[in-house]
Amino acid sequence: MSKLQRYLKKGDPHPLEDVVDEKDRENIRSTVKAIESFVMCSCIAMGLLQLITVRFSHRVPNFFFRYLRTPSKSVVSEATVMAYLRRSIFRMFAQNQHLPITKIIQAKQETPDYEDDSLAS
Repeated sequence: MSKLQRYLKKGDPHPLEDVVDEKDRENIRSTVKAIESFVMCSCIAMGLLQLITVRFSHRVPNFFFRYLRTPSKSVVSEATVMAYLRRSIFRMFAQNQHLPITKIIQAKQETPDYEDDSLAS
């Protein structure tokens, strides 16, 4: 693909039109789609983290302290909630076997074959 200009002038053709091979054009389209999907998922994850922070700040233990520019005793920072979730999310899944996400994770896990591991070679 030719080098993209920062600003496309009104009469200039779109740079994608310079690519003649259909496979290359499809690769460019799928790359742009993957980038846009990643950004969308990141925004959704950040929004969920902010909602969890505002709604469940009272349930996060106080020893998980992260810096806030304006300290608040009622709402902890997003970094605090993120650190707490990193440490405890799998324990929460294990305690709540009835959740659909827990069932999906368990279905995807492989069960170890202990008999094969115990054989001496």
